[in-house]
This record gives sequence, C-alpha cells and structure tokens, in this order.
Amino acid sequence: MDRGLAGVWLALFDGFATTVIVSFSALLLGAPLAILLAAASRGGRVTTRLAGLYLSFWRGTPILVQLLIVFYLLPFFGLELQPTLAATLALALNTAAFQSEIYRAGLLAVPKGEIEAASMLGLSASQTFFRIEAPQAIRLMLPALIGEMQALVKNSSLVSVIAVTDITRRAQQVAASTFRPLEAYTSALLLYVIIGAVLACIGLLLERHLSREAKQ
Repeated sequence: MDRGLAGVWLALFDGFATTVIVSFSALLLGAPLAILLAAASRGGRVTTRLAGLYLSFWRGTPILVQLLIVFYLLPFFGLELQPTLAATLALALNTAAFQSEIYRAGLLAVPKGEIEAASMLGLSASQTFFRIEAPQAIRLMLPALIGEMQALVKNSSLVSVIAVTDITRRAQQVAASTFRPLEAYTSALLLYVIIGAVLACIGLLLERHLSREAKQ
C-alpha cells in the first residue's frame, strides 16, 4: 500500500467510526418504538390503523427525503439538532418501521399451542412472553435483524447530504482534495463490505450460540 493510499484509508477512518456509531445508535433507538408498533399492530382497530399509517410513511418514502425532512423541519418547531443527531433520529424512525415487522413476524411464528400450554400451567402473560415467546422469537428474528442492520449501514451513506462526515462524506472530501477518486471510493466500498461481513459473522455466531442453548 503506497503512502497515498494509506493516507486515503487514514482519512476514511473517522468516517468509518461515524458510520458505525450512527447506524448502531439508530438501531438501538428504533428498537423500543418498533416493539410498540409491533404491539399496536396486534391490538385494536384504532392502534392497528395508526401503526399502519406510520409503517406506510416510513417504509414507502425515500430515506433521502426522510433525512431532509427531519433535518429541515425540526428547526421550525424550535428543535435544533446537530447533523449527526438529526441523521440518527431519521434513521431510527425509519428502521423502527422495518424492525416492527420483524418483531411481529417473529412473535406470530411462535406456536400458539405452546402459549396455550403455558397459560394452562398457570404462567402469567409476562412470564409466558419472557420464558416462551421471546426466546423462540429472538432465534427466528436474528437473521432478519442482522439483515436490517446491514441495510441500515448501507442507508447511512445518504446522511452525507446533511453534512454528516460518514464514510461516503469522507470519501468525497478525499477525492476532491487528492484528485484520487478511484482510490477514495474503492476504499469506501471496501469499508462497507467489511462492516457487512463482520455483521454477518456476528449474526452467524449468535445464531449458533442460541441454537446450542435451545438444544440443552
């Protein structure tokens, strides 16, 4: 690796950290809302419709537009957010819509017979959820959640439009300052591939661990 390419990778490292932080923060912030949406979709008619409206908006509109709306609309309500925080919030609201469907599908996949058996044994609703439904649902949802995390990392490349210095933004800056666009964007591409591969490995290890625990 020549000094020029080494300099490109060094410059992209800051963007790499920002991408990881924004993506994981959005995933964690979106999870509680996703759980509420999943519960609402299993509730009454009103809550189901409200959840459906939320899902339709955040799943059916471009992420780029969502980022711009969150970034430029909040100041009208007196809420000034730094670009990184605005990007994290927008991605969290977006991923909550996708995560909620994963949670809902995972819970629906748990056999109803086991839930009925738990009720007959005298377990409360909370005990049934944490002891019966949640462990099985997590194993079923894990591959989809890893896929959502990978999609979230890729979608985070759009936050550069609101001046967040992620991998893509850093690559643009490096390409403009060094006149080496091929090296800059190829390095950025490799970083996204690395993140995706690491997430896939983590998901595989967790899935194997949960499978071993289930067999014990």
